[in-house]
Parts: sequence; C-alpha cells; structure tokens
Amino acid sequence: MMVIDTHIHPALFAPICGDAARFEKRCDEMNYHLMKPSPLPLLKKQYALADIRKAVLLPEDCSAETGTPAISNDEIAALVALDPDFFLGIASVDPRRSDAGEELERAFTVLGLRGLAVNTARLKMYPGDPRLLPLYDLCRKHGRPIVFHAGLCLERNALAKYARPVEFEEVAAAYPEVNLCLTHMGWPWVQETAALLLKYPNLYAGTALMNFDGPYQIFRKVFREDMGEYWLEHNIAHQVMFGSGSPRIRPVRAKRGMDSIGMDEETKERVYWRNAAKFFGLEGL
Repeated sequence: MMVIDTHIHPALFAPICGDAARFEKRCDEMNYHLMKPSPLPLLKKQYALADIRKAVLLPEDCSAETGTPAISNDEIAALVALDPDFFLGIASVDPRRSDAGEELERAFTVLGLRGLAVNTARLKMYPGDPRLLPLYDLCRKHGRPIVFHAGLCLERNALAKYARPVEFEEVAAAYPEVNLCLTHMGWPWVQETAALLLKYPNLYAGTALMNFDGPYQIFRKVFREDMGEYWLEHNIAHQVMFGSGSPRIRPVRAKRGMDSIGMDEETKERVYWRNAAKFFGLEGL
C-alpha cells in the first residue's frame, strides 16, 4: 500500500550538510546527537522499506533567536528540486522576523512550498499569538495548510505548554477553511487531540511518535489505550495521517508500529495516504 510520510525533518540530508559548522549548529539546536549526514540514495532505500512514495519535508526557522534557520526554506526547495515527484516541501518563518510576511509569500510563490510548519513550543508563543496571525492569514489567502508541532518537544529550549493541543482550538475555530495538523498526536495529551478532531473537520493529526518503549508498544498505547479501542476506526479515521518523525525514528519502524495495531483496510488506506493527499491538495493520487 502506498504511504505518504507527512513528517520528515531533513536535518541529516547530505545535500544540505556540506557546511560542517552549520551542520553542527543545526544538530545542537534541534537536539540531534551522534547522527551523521545520509546520502539521498540510502534514505530512499530506507523509505522504500516502508512503501513511502512521497515524503513531506519540514524546515525550522527560529532565526530571530539563533541568527539563521536550522533548516531554511531555500534548503527545503533545493531538496525538493532533486526529486519533485517524491519530495513535498513545507515552509517555516519565524514570526518575530521583520520580513516574516514577505518571506512566507516568497516561499509560496517563488519557491513553490506547499504549506507552513510552526513549532510554538520552540518559539515560546501560544498558537493564537498576534505575531502568528498574519502568517495564518497568508495560508488562508494561498490555500496552504499549516502543520503545527503539538505536545512535548524534544528540541532544546522548547516548552510544551505552548503546544498543548487545547491551545490550538481558537485557531481551528477561526480558520475553518485552512487545513491544520497537530503532529505527534499531541502526546501526552492524546485525548485532547482526539476531542478536537471530533469537533473540527479542518483539523488533522500526525502519528509521528517516539516517546517511551519501541514503536510496537507506543502506537498500541496511544491508539488502543489512551484512546478507546475503536476511536480511530469509528470516529477520526479521516483525520489521522502517517508521519514517521524521521530522523528520530526510521520510517520503516514507525510504519511497522502502526501496522501492529491492527487497523482495518479502509482505515489503513486513509491513514497511510488518502488523508495526506486531501490535506495537501494532491489531486490525482
């Protein structure tokens, strides 16, 4: 079955790791340690083990604090250009930048990026912060979705209180025409995420999880214990999207973890690719 991986941080992609000092700074900022750059052919082989046919690449921009984005929009666009049929690129803009609106416009109209990634835990601002609203407005104007980090963030200098799922409700209510995704199922506040999915049809959630135990244990805990046994299939199957969270976890391990919870075939199809195709407007898949 075809899989779209909606959550890959290309921090270790060799084509953007040529500057050793920048690579070291990126790994320190994003809390990736004891990891080395990986060539694209190796990465593509790893993705093939999970039947991944399209990978969504997420940048990160906290440059008002750090000086430069950890992964810039230009780097994302350069990676997409290497294989535009396989990679889909998302933008990130630090809302504290004086040129934040102009940069997001450029990312959409010049670089061709397909959405906005926002990590409020890392930015240390709540989702409804007035500094973020102009970026949301641009997403509405251009018909682009927003991917929010939700729940605990393992990066340095990040606070989970700014990314608790319930904090995103006002945004979901104020922007009903914009597709929004809460990544990591909002862990550990999984029930909050499920409740919001039940209420807001424009809200989605991503499965990228690497917390306690291994993939077989964590996915069963989240989808069969933290939620009711049938919540996924009966209530939110059309709003959950597969995401590996690579490079913290290999996509094939994440895929096997999801496989292990015993989804029915219709739910598998929705979680593994149909929901992502709808979320990102990938007609024709």
